[in-house]
Amino acid sequence: MKSTLATLSLLATTTLAVPSATTFPAASGETAFPTAHIVSGSFDGEMLRFSRDPNTCRDQTETGEADAMFIVEPGGAISNAILSAAQAEGIHCRGACTLTNVWWEDVCEDAATFKQAAANATSRVVGGGARRAADKIFQFNGRGTVAVTDFYAEDYGKLVRSCGDCGANGGPRHVVVEGVVAKQGGVLCGINSNYEDTCTITGSCQNSGKSCDRYTGVEKGDGNSVKIGSGPDNYSCSVDGFTRTC
Repeated sequence: MKSTLATLSLLATTTLAVPSATTFPAASGETAFPTAHIVSGSFDGEMLRFSRDPNTCRDQTETGEADAMFIVEPGGAISNAILSAAQAEGIHCRGACTLTNVWWEDVCEDAATFKQAAANATSRVVGGGARRAADKIFQFNGRGTVAVTDFYAEDYGKLVRSCGDCGANGGPRHVVVEGVVAKQGGVLCGINSNYEDTCTITGSCQNSGKSCDRYTGVEKGDGNSVKIGSGPDNYSCSVDGFTRTC
């Protein structure tokens, strides 16, 4: 399997590491913003439930950054936040970001979108969880690595998807999944093999045994991304300590 040193350095264990929580937390209070809240540096949500007012969710209709709950500048971080159903795009990370103990109660279009441009950039999702995602939870449009650790997913389409048909599409993109518990949903990663994407899954479970889907990605306007295979191939998709017992 092709991989980067950055990807390899994120692998710490081959045993199932149960997320810190698999029950969605109660909110400490409510707050709403009329526009996307821009985060530079670190933002602690203090376990408040965040909404957009007016609500920007249009189900699976593609919207954009302006309809997100948060926009995170490069190097920024969000922690201890609950996102309600009343928002469309969750979190947009313009560069590498860290999301710690963030919960999405009802994913609209996406929970978070990663747009980092640098091949050596790494965004991290640590703890937290998401549910009710009709399609994907995390959209990976940039380059580099997205690492999802100790996360809980329930009732979802895919955990992480490399963009299938972005403008200026390409790779490689590397997805690292560790200590994830995923129920009532699909694969933990969907990647574009033709762009040399990789997905490495360790110490995680998906209760239907769904690990990876492999696709051929395309440029926007050049047709549709096509699935070419499922499951580990020990080249672009690798699993270790993966089980369906959650």
